[in-house]
Amino acid sequence: MIQSEHPRPQLERAQWRDLCGTWRFAFDDANAWRTPADVTFDRFINLPYPPESPASGIGDTGFHSVVWYARTVDLEPSEWANGQRVLVHFGAVDYSARVWANGSLVAEHRGGHTPFCADVTELLRDSTSLEIVVRAEDDPHDLAKPRGKQDWQLEPHEIWYPRTTGIWQPVWLEVVPETRIDALHWTPHLERWEIGVEATLKGPLSAGLALRVRLYTEDAELSDDRYGVSSAEVSRRVVLSDPGIDDYRNELLWSPSHPQLIGATVELLRVVEGVETVIDRVQSYTALRSVSLSAKRFLLNGRPYFLRMVLDQGYWSQGLMTATDDELRVDVELTKRLGFNGARKHQKLENPRWLYWCDVLGLLVWEEMPSAYRFNNLSASRLLDEWTAAIERDRSHPCIVAWVPFNESWGVPDLPSNPSHRDLVRSLYFLTKTLDPTRPVIGNDGWEYVTTDIVGIHDYEHDPEKLKERYANQTAISSSLKSLQPGGRAMALEGFAYLDHPVVLSEFGGIAYSSESKTGWGYSRASDAQSFLDKYSALMLALWACRDGLAGYCYTQLTDTFQEKNGLLLMDRTPKANLESLFVAAFGERNARETDVDPTPDPFGYSKRWRLRQQKVKRSV
Repeated sequence: MIQSEHPRPQLERAQWRDLCGTWRFAFDDANAWRTPADVTFDRFINLPYPPESPASGIGDTGFHSVVWYARTVDLEPSEWANGQRVLVHFGAVDYSARVWANGSLVAEHRGGHTPFCADVTELLRDSTSLEIVVRAEDDPHDLAKPRGKQDWQLEPHEIWYPRTTGIWQPVWLEVVPETRIDALHWTPHLERWEIGVEATLKGPLSAGLALRVRLYTEDAELSDDRYGVSSAEVSRRVVLSDPGIDDYRNELLWSPSHPQLIGATVELLRVVEGVETVIDRVQSYTALRSVSLSAKRFLLNGRPYFLRMVLDQGYWSQGLMTATDDELRVDVELTKRLGFNGARKHQKLENPRWLYWCDVLGLLVWEEMPSAYRFNNLSASRLLDEWTAAIERDRSHPCIVAWVPFNESWGVPDLPSNPSHRDLVRSLYFLTKTLDPTRPVIGNDGWEYVTTDIVGIHDYEHDPEKLKERYANQTAISSSLKSLQPGGRAMALEGFAYLDHPVVLSEFGGIAYSSESKTGWGYSRASDAQSFLDKYSALMLALWACRDGLAGYCYTQLTDTFQEKNGLLLMDRTPKANLESLFVAAFGERNARETDVDPTPDPFGYSKRWRLRQQKVKRSV
């Protein structure tokens, strides 16, 4: 197991400091303040929670378009002396941010879900005290920016939830060498038994530089390679020894039932007159696995793999879109214990710590871009920039097996009639394929396809027999694709043919039940706990019976989310029925034994092999 507590677990240095906790805070509803000197900080906030959340200590869900933050950090000169640089990292600030350090503007960023950093070194030359001030602007009524499920009305309505303003992911300080590894990406090439590594360097380059890449598991060292550095970009493939025996090969392959990670230590070296010096060292990890499509099937590691996913919106009652690391881990554990092998993270770019736990514990992920709700040139530009940054941030995570740039025509509402809307969908589809050719892309999940690798259908039919009629086999699916109009929308637009595309029922279910409240809604309703279990079982077993036709499914949803009461768990993650009962309801006693999920009710739902391997871990990366 790759053990890490770092906010960026695939590019981790030893010298970093968490800056979350108490910051000074102010609302600027009049948008009157322009510089830190203008601001009157009149309250405190607990970061990284947004001011709308109870966990922030503020809990104000009103309309606030501009907010300010401030914190003073004391640094010892030894922390950053000898040519080191001091960086302040922001996981995500919604929506645009400006950052000052000791009164000087050091960074500006646009995009509410993606990271950025500020180099504050020059502001520390005459001081060991660093005052960080952040101005975040997030117009609550702006529908042309990627906002996901954040409501533009004062109170949550229909399928939209409370807003998230300003800082909502970790803030942390890092001390780095002047010449350093600035970015690191991994690409598995299972067909050749290779791991691709791409390192981007930053800072002045000199003669005699080399990059050392060491790969290992908890049981063995896999490789120890060195590459000469002649430019700021180093791209190589690490060739692993292929034993050629399936059982042994499978020990190194990553999958939900066997989430084997490969640890990595990457060093930037300088060699002068035979003397070797380590300039920079980072810890990372990767995995050996492949994702592909063939004969209307999703393939994992070259073999057909049926996707059993759950819709995960990533909201918590106290933190809203922000969660503790334990909360992120528990969501992955609960998802696996419920019998799912994947999650469709819906309308949210989640904290990388959640992706880390999906990598470590073994959960497939469809990553989806938060939607804008208005089409114009500005929204198109914003989507392109932020989606590019999202892929850059996350493409090395082995858990991610599909990209979803659009959902249900949100932000492109006139796809059937407006060529510009169709061109934007095609543009992001092909951009995604260019940035990452190793994963399938779902062009516009739900309906109105103009291009896609997988056809995802949103069908909330509550009669299990009708679902079986529609999806039991390829003939039934072919007929359904021609006749279905979910949400009153055609499945395909002119010029798109289904051909051999795999079909996934990527939204279904949505049974509302709550013993706490009769308010709220779902796509159908159960009157009591037993009725809920019965309805859930009937739907899930119907879809399990359709696995000859479908490539997979995604049940709506993991947890209740504010006014939506259609979760398998309450919003506080309490199961609506015993977890083992929910597992058996989904697959039946006999079918459960045929899945790759361990049905035993241990605390995490891991296989025996996985638990034994965890006991052997001695290395902390």
